[in-house]
Amino acid sequence: MIAIKNHLGEIKLSDRFFVELIGGAVVSCFGVTGMSAGGIKQSVVELFPFINNIRFFGGGVKVKIFRDKLYIGLHIKVAYGANLSSIVKSIQSKVSYVVEEETSLPVERITVYIDGIKG
Repeated sequence: MIAIKNHLGEIKLSDRFFVELIGGAVVSCFGVTGMSAGGIKQSVVELFPFINNIRFFGGGVKVKIFRDKLYIGLHIKVAYGANLSSIVKSIQSKVSYVVEEETSLPVERITVYIDGIKG
């Protein structure tokens, strides 16, 4: 849960909000075939992607806030033969834009981990 305070009060943004926002932006980028699990527990969840009728992005998105700046970690799968550098730059640009536009919080760093290649 991330809280934003302003002169009118406080806004709380849930982790699920960030997961859906960022996950949707990532999978719409060219060359990305999907999100990947971030650990063993998430790998099991990835086997059943429609639990609770939601798309699986959760294991592949990690968001932390430190001194009012966001740090985002992404685990993705890419298409075989795609230019990895271009994909990563595209993801970083799009995610940064979408998050800053929706939340007004500055994104300090986006780290992209490529966990697999699909042919």
